[in-house]
Amino acid sequence: MKQIMFLLLSLLFISTITFSQNKNKATYIEQKSDFFEQMEKNLDAFNKIEKEKQKSYKMDFSNIDVPKSLGEFKVFWHNEPVSQGFTGTCWDFSTTSFFESEIFRLRGEKIKISEIYTAYWEYVEKAKRFIKKRGDSKFDEGSESEAVKLNWQRHGAMPIEVYSGLLPGQPNHDHRKLFDEMNSYLKSVQETNSWNEEINLSTIKSILNHYLGTPPEKFEYKGKTYTPKEFFTEVINLKMDDYIELLSTIKFPFHEYIEFEAPDNWWHSKNYYNIPLTDFMEILKNSVRNGYSIAIGGDVSESGYSSTSQSAVVPSYDIPSEYIDEFSREFRIANGITADDHGIHIVGFMKKNGKDWYLIKDSGAGSRTGNNKGYYFYHEDYIKLKMLGFMVHKDMVKDYLK
Repeated sequence: MKQIMFLLLSLLFISTITFSQNKNKATYIEQKSDFFEQMEKNLDAFNKIEKEKQKSYKMDFSNIDVPKSLGEFKVFWHNEPVSQGFTGTCWDFSTTSFFESEIFRLRGEKIKISEIYTAYWEYVEKAKRFIKKRGDSKFDEGSESEAVKLNWQRHGAMPIEVYSGLLPGQPNHDHRKLFDEMNSYLKSVQETNSWNEEINLSTIKSILNHYLGTPPEKFEYKGKTYTPKEFFTEVINLKMDDYIELLSTIKFPFHEYIEFEAPDNWWHSKNYYNIPLTDFMEILKNSVRNGYSIAIGGDVSESGYSSTSQSAVVPSYDIPSEYIDEFSREFRIANGITADDHGIHIVGFMKKNGKDWYLIKDSGAGSRTGNNKGYYFYHEDYIKLKMLGFMVHKDMVKDYLK
């Protein structure tokens, strides 16, 4: 008995030392992004705006073994990262990138699709619902991956060279004035009870045309004339019903389609299939290992999220890895610590120290701070705890859904 007790105490002592050696530290730092600051400087000169700097509480990555370069990952084909600028259109940039990779995976074709054409019609659709609901509908910049599917089916799409959404001389995308003007107009319509869908939408489109340019009704692409809908059906040529969005929340029953309760799901879609967290991670891992990229979204506001190291991890002072489960995940969703902040695109993976890391293509400015411009490295624990849902081809879930 004494030998057993001594052994147990020895193991406890060793595990305590090991855990203490792996504890992470953090401090307040001034957020710095050369790309963001240069973009802000250029656009502020364009718009004459001044900003104040702030500090954030961030984990110390100096002694953390994280990936250092894209070369460490198995990478799937994707178009080069592009910046969304000062816009709330990450949902659009990430999902468009995802579908571009799908076109290449399925047919080997490389196409660069206009994100802002999709955003243009998303603004129109939001305004239309706001008008129909007499103001009882969210009008904002944010949205979800499903919006790309819906807008392509309704309004078609076009290549980037036909419609960039940038005015002559404009260095980056900037929807601040655009959104403020549309939002102010719709609020005035609500306050004065001036509801007239035809007039209201015509005004919204005129604002969009002023700031983004007017989208063409027809255009040339590789020697052929297309309308946006013809380009979607003939060139993009993807079946939108082949793509499913998966969630994992214990608030609703598993193995059912539910509504994603996020403000950016402004049309209250119930096309999200809810599954247990173990299945959520298994499907994600299996998809990536089989060469399927993923459009994914969730929270990017944690102290273990670093633009300088371009990595996202769960610090030991937050929660140890072995305690990340459906309940710790739901706790953060329920109290608002985990929110639907950002949409990104998983374009590769690697295994390091027995854990999976995912290569993230990101249109946000923070991804351009480090050496790997336009990318982040996500630890699997971060996805497990902080990512809310993802879109993938149904081939990866067809057996599961049966």
